[in-house]
Amino acid sequence: MFERPEGIEECKIWIDGCFDFAHHGHAGAMLQARQLGKELYVGVHSDEEILFNKGPVVMKLAERMAAVEACKWSTQAIASAPYVTDPKVMEEYGCKYVVHGDDITTDANGEDCYQTVKDLGLFVVVKRTPNISTTDLVGRMLLMTTTHHIKSFDSVKIPQEHLLLSSESHLEKFQQYATDATGLKAGSGVYVYSTKSPLKELIAPSLEQAKTYKENGIFYIDGGFDLFHPGHIEALRLVKEEAKKIGAAVIVGIHDDHTVNTEKGLNYPIMNLFERSLCVLQCRYVDGVVLGAPYVPEPSYLATLPGTTKAIYHGLPSITDSNGNDPYEAAKQEKLFKSIGPHEYDSINTEFIVNRVLGNKAAFEERQRRKGWKADIETKLREAEKSREQLSK
Repeated sequence: MFERPEGIEECKIWIDGCFDFAHHGHAGAMLQARQLGKELYVGVHSDEEILFNKGPVVMKLAERMAAVEACKWSTQAIASAPYVTDPKVMEEYGCKYVVHGDDITTDANGEDCYQTVKDLGLFVVVKRTPNISTTDLVGRMLLMTTTHHIKSFDSVKIPQEHLLLSSESHLEKFQQYATDATGLKAGSGVYVYSTKSPLKELIAPSLEQAKTYKENGIFYIDGGFDLFHPGHIEALRLVKEEAKKIGAAVIVGIHDDHTVNTEKGLNYPIMNLFERSLCVLQCRYVDGVVLGAPYVPEPSYLATLPGTTKAIYHGLPSITDSNGNDPYEAAKQEKLFKSIGPHEYDSINTEFIVNRVLGNKAAFEERQRRKGWKADIETKLREAEKSREQLSK
């Protein structure tokens, strides 16, 4: 049941959801959906629909739209798509099939949101990304946990022994998220920084991308990119816009969990390095990433990148490290540093989002409780669906 239909690769695909927080589970669903067809249309539910059927959103509709539009596998984002998938809305965009993960999503009445399209034979299943959801992330904020943090690359004798580099499942994810806009071909390069060894190429870029690095150079931007949000996305878009003027590539340095926690404290980062790096990789404004990038981009480090660094960017306001030093002092002396000016989402940062959740703690705790109640119903619906599948064989 719900197997891949013949000829789907020539069809436009529909996918819908809340997309609250731009986490890699959402990106993974869009990647798999895009790989199935020739274009991907993404329906994004309104704040009001989500509140009624699920609970309060963390990110507002315009913010969630910005995140979906930035995903390199989305063709178009559609605002205020119905919570219960409507074939008529799919038809408006020429979409023949709807794709969803192998879990069941229910509305406020406990009914399957996709039952109509399932009955019409328009439903196609892809694998749901395990161990990540908006509910998980909200839980980390409410409980102030740090168990999700990953040790730095310097914590092992050689980087190849590190969990992210020795696990086949992690490597497969990096390979998938580094693909181009079709989700089928090589795209971005993925590199690993450690003080114990030279910069390591984890995932090779496409030949075209590698040529861009070498011949046109790199615009570099670094940070934690925690809870990958519109503030990050708009900054990356602006850097990409500048890079295009000279045909340069945008490479993003992502600090490891220890570095972020040292600089920000508490239980930051909310997302670990693996989760944050996949969020950055799926962004259409990014041409490569460095995992575990140093907090201070010294000239000796920049010299190891796969191309000449033409500019180093950081947003407002200026920052200092835990010792009160400017991490971009060397870049400023070399006249490489450029500041990203004011933009629509520059008031949003990770702390801003966490404060949204903590400021409305009771409502989000109720959402967590409600999620548990709905999970029981969704499990029973899934078991019933499996039983019907067995009987139909």
